[in-house]
Amino acid sequence: MDPRTRALLEAPIAPTLLRLAAPNVLVLVAQASSGLIETYFVGKLGTDALAGVALVFPVFMLMQMMSAGAMGGGIASSIARALGSARRADADALAMHAVVIALGFAAAFTLGVLGGGRWLYSAMGGSGRALDAALVYSNWIFAGAVLVWVFNSLAAVVRGTGNMALPAWVTCVGVAILIPVSPALIFGWGPFPALGIAGGAVALVSYYGAGSAALAAYLCSGRAVVRPTLGGAGFRWAFFRDILRVGLVAALVTVATNLTIMIGTALVGSFGPAAIAGYGTGARLEYLLVPLVFGLGAPLVTIVGTNIGAGQRERALRAAWVGAGIAFLLTEAIGLCAAAFPGAWLSLFDSNPQMLEAGTAYLRTVGPFYGMFGLALALYFASQGAGRLLWPLIGNLTRLAIAAIAGTLALGWSGELSHVFLAQSLALVAFGAINAAAVAGGSWFGPLSWPRSLRVT
Repeated sequence: MDPRTRALLEAPIAPTLLRLAAPNVLVLVAQASSGLIETYFVGKLGTDALAGVALVFPVFMLMQMMSAGAMGGGIASSIARALGSARRADADALAMHAVVIALGFAAAFTLGVLGGGRWLYSAMGGSGRALDAALVYSNWIFAGAVLVWVFNSLAAVVRGTGNMALPAWVTCVGVAILIPVSPALIFGWGPFPALGIAGGAVALVSYYGAGSAALAAYLCSGRAVVRPTLGGAGFRWAFFRDILRVGLVAALVTVATNLTIMIGTALVGSFGPAAIAGYGTGARLEYLLVPLVFGLGAPLVTIVGTNIGAGQRERALRAAWVGAGIAFLLTEAIGLCAAAFPGAWLSLFDSNPQMLEAGTAYLRTVGPFYGMFGLALALYFASQGAGRLLWPLIGNLTRLAIAAIAGTLALGWSGELSHVFLAQSLALVAFGAINAAAVAGGSWFGPLSWPRSLRVT
């Protein structure tokens, strides 16, 4: 058995989780820094440009979360379970099947957004120069969707083996290059042309392309625990199903998460581009919680999946609760700080009074409930490892319904943005409570029930 797999099955849970999470957290700090720096420089182009990026951001995050967290979780979970049960050849084949799945989803995103972007961003409240900026940025991003999907899928293959360091290294090196290149392409520094808002998109797509090449080279070098190959057996539906049965349900969770933000953007859109920019900038902090929790969630998928594959159910559950507790504390601390000092975040990007007003209302209302979001996400990732995602899906659909229906009714009744944000806060509480209750009730190993003591045999 590979030493990494043995450690996942035998080493103390909390130190192992934190050790594996550390490289991912480093990745997320690097990625967050690049995104924030890009947003900072785009904000220098004006409020319309910032609003355009705010319109595109939920759609890009949908693709990012679906490729890295949803299908990526399905890929890592299937490989971890195969290695945990000593099926090395199956793990190799699963890696190749993962690449094919990535290509199919990338094509769907490219065709869908390039063809329907104008309608989508208009429906979210975009108009005039803000809509024009959104289309320019979006067209460049989604023309290169295949690079995003391949990068995140190959990274998931590597993480499924317990190797969190390599994806972290590739990401950090890429971000170190991306940070100066992005503003150079936006403003035309040195030999670079001034591409405006398109420059940030071009730099981002180039980063994913270089990262994909690096990960592919590693997996084909023979140094990885798995090597993408079919082993002469050809493509098999059983391997596609093993990834998709987790990944597709997780994708529905991701769609629901992003629809919640998109609907919120549409509700805010009636107050104008500055309000969209304010809400989008505030909600970007919520989006940054996703990669932060993913730093814990990626090793949770691997630890839980490996232990489930080896029949160690109780250890898998302990890992889930340890990760959920850490995620709650981290995200709640961030939310409380954002609610207490909203201007410290919002003023980084714009000084428009309407933008600041909308963003402040969002952060002060929703920020104190970020801990429930972190709790729900951590248990969602752990459930990916277990291959049981029905309740996380129900929880997220409940969140979507509360945010959309209650938000719409609140806006129609009062006309106040703060009431829309109250509905989003209630939705986060429901999301976290449903996920926690389901895992505590034994949903991984049977129907939902409420035993006096958790039985895992």
